[in-house]
Amino acid sequence: MKTPPALPLIEAVDAIIRGVAADEIMPRFRALADHEITEKNPGDIVTSADFEAEARLTEALGLLVPGSAVVGEEAAEDDPGILRALGGEAPVWLVDPLDGTRNFAEGRKCFAVIVAYCRGGETLAGWIHDPIADVTIWAAAGEGAWMAGERLAAARPVPIAGMRGSLGRKFRKRFEKSRTGDVPASMTRVGCVGREYMDLARGRLHFAQYAQRLKPWDHAAGVLLHREAGGFNGLTEGRGPYHPAPRIQYASLLLAPDKSAWDSLHAVLAGG
Repeated sequence: MKTPPALPLIEAVDAIIRGVAADEIMPRFRALADHEITEKNPGDIVTSADFEAEARLTEALGLLVPGSAVVGEEAAEDDPGILRALGGEAPVWLVDPLDGTRNFAEGRKCFAVIVAYCRGGETLAGWIHDPIADVTIWAAAGEGAWMAGERLAAARPVPIAGMRGSLGRKFRKRFEKSRTGDVPASMTRVGCVGREYMDLARGRLHFAQYAQRLKPWDHAAGVLLHREAGGFNGLTEGRGPYHPAPRIQYASLLLAPDKSAWDSLHAVLAGG
């Protein structure tokens, strides 16, 4: 295990994220002009807040650790080759400047800023910031997950029927058709992976599954937060751990309170 960043760096990143959210994101919330919302792909929108926040974060984080690379979502959209930085030994910042862009553009109070600090294929620290509540959850490898000085704990295991989770429509139907008849108490999607990871780390959600295109800026920080809060997570193909890869991964990631709950959920979600 590589050495995680020390507390002064943790606090410096938090301050950078909060400043960018206050200056570039919140002033544009419910105030975007039509020309500030565009499509980068059919159905996939981006706003001026995404671009401005990423530019500020890229500059500040790059200066914070000399020799580090920054891989931002919007920069990777233009040049996927920058993801190759994750395959080297130099430190890499992963940045999702505005997770939940559609919510943001439509005026819904459910979006986040996600930053991860990686090296040699390991996530050493992660931060997720909720600009609406002005709170940040952070974790460092081996040091736990924290919010406002309080150590966080993932949800405790309960029977599937008592669980709350985040699932897409396809996988919700698998519970409804399951031979066991156990259907979670709640299965939702809020349109913001970062906010769901915050709820997983705080014990407000028991489980989540994300399938198909796993983008490292969406998941590196959240997986670390969940693990450091005591949860169990892994890729369903081969059941190995998730690592930020120098590419978009076509896989399925399942997060649960512990391995036993993970196995039970996987049995249903895999169609078993």
